[in-house]
Amino acid sequence: MTDIVTIDRLGARGDGIAADGLPVAYALPGERVTVTRAGGRGHLVSVETPSPDRVAPFCPYYGTCGGCVVQHLATEPAAAWKRGLVDRALDQAGLAVAAEPVRIAHGEGRRRLTLHVRAIDGAARAGLMAARSHDLVSIDHCPITVPALHRAPAVALALSAPLGHGRKPLDVAVTATGGGLDVDLRGHGPVSEGVRAALVRLAADLDLARLSLHGEVVVERRAPFLHGEADAWVPPPGGFLQATEAGETLLGELVLAALDKKTKRVADLFSGSGPFSLVLARRCEVHAVEGEAAALASLERAYRATPGLRRITTERRDLFRRPLLPIELDAYDAVVFDPPRAGAQAQAARLAESAVPLVIGVACDAGTFARDAATLVAGGYRLERVTPVDQFASSAHVELLGVFRRAPKRRGSPLRSLRG
Repeated sequence: MTDIVTIDRLGARGDGIAADGLPVAYALPGERVTVTRAGGRGHLVSVETPSPDRVAPFCPYYGTCGGCVVQHLATEPAAAWKRGLVDRALDQAGLAVAAEPVRIAHGEGRRRLTLHVRAIDGAARAGLMAARSHDLVSIDHCPITVPALHRAPAVALALSAPLGHGRKPLDVAVTATGGGLDVDLRGHGPVSEGVRAALVRLAADLDLARLSLHGEVVVERRAPFLHGEADAWVPPPGGFLQATEAGETLLGELVLAALDKKTKRVADLFSGSGPFSLVLARRCEVHAVEGEAAALASLERAYRATPGLRRITTERRDLFRRPLLPIELDAYDAVVFDPPRAGAQAQAARLAESAVPLVIGVACDAGTFARDAATLVAGGYRLERVTPVDQFASSAHVELLGVFRRAPKRRGSPLRSLRG
């Protein structure tokens, strides 16, 4: 049985929300749409009155693949919606600040993609998961990625052959780099020497820069370097990267612009392989703190190979279990933190107790950012501004950067940088 409903607003996950609260995927505010109701959701049958913000999706897999949720929404309204998501999270945390307009950083497309290889009807298939499902949507290429990644599904299928053609679920993380494709295979487990040799041959046939298995390098034919502060910057296999090169560049510029002219020493917490550290070292001494040894090793190699930078020191430390204490933090003129999606709850609590004059928070989740921001504000910081950065075209994800400043007060005794 069908029903006609009017869509009031766009929900946090990109669904149109009808007046009675019914979520309808691919519907937009102001539209009258025909739906069927099932499982507490409305399934779009047709759009009777389209929104002026509706555009034609460009991807042939749109509507089945779960990777994009608002490809039918024009760029400017999509940016306004994402700004609203940030504002809502800040308001719910009791923070009296409005986000700045969204900065678009789609660039040439996403430079990394994780594909899934599964055996379906006796044959290997590579693709992405369907919306709200673990069903595989086989794809030829993903149009929102950079052109170098368009062959990623074919690469994933070829690499699955010596690993059982997807009989054991396989995840294939593919990154476009200056040296070629960097591929990390996960899900299979240890392999025999014969399988390893076959993977090495395939890496040559596919002209891959690097191939790794669960983060362990199988073969590196060329350095998978990334364009940034240093062409020598080679993140570890499967290491975290911002989704787009444009996003990484913009976030680095925003971090650098937030520094005071007198800033001399900065702590970069949850530094990863150091994209912010390398930018900050143009002007300041940097102490990078990160829990993954491979990421810090990558940063150290890039630092040694890049002339003209101020000193960078590193420390391996689990900031979730052992955050920097106020007496350690007070040695710095500024702190930058960029945690995973879960946020930096423990570290934010210690920062709130510190006398650090300037804190710059970067996050990929508005909710956990707002939670950590509220902790800092309760500790005496003022949240000066929040800048959303959209590098996730057509999705509900948004990156954001917040600048926190503390009124001057007596500083603790400075400590020397700690080396990892």
